[in-house]
Amino acid sequence: MVDSCINKKKYLMIEREVEIVNNAGLHTRPAATIVKIAAKYKCEFFIHKDGMNINGKSIIGVMTLAAEKGSKIMLTFDGEDEEKAAEEIIDYFNRGFDEE
Repeated sequence: MVDSCINKKKYLMIEREVEIVNNAGLHTRPAATIVKIAAKYKCEFFIHKDGMNINGKSIIGVMTLAAEKGSKIMLTFDGEDEEKAAEEIIDYFNRGFDEE
């Protein structure tokens, strides 16, 4: 049967908008933590802001975003473990990068 030979995609891309809520914005420490979290997962992870599409597993890329408090950015996850990756990373953004 032809269908059995085709590698079917069993997941859908997840896309979520998040807002930077901590006072210092997306600086070096949270950028490094985001990359570290993302590296645990196989899925592709991208951050979109102001026309830039950044690989969320690249520390240099994430740091170039210069996202200050109040910035809204789009996160996309695509791959076999996208749901777990999205949950953990979105939660980290929503917690204000664990800063007060």
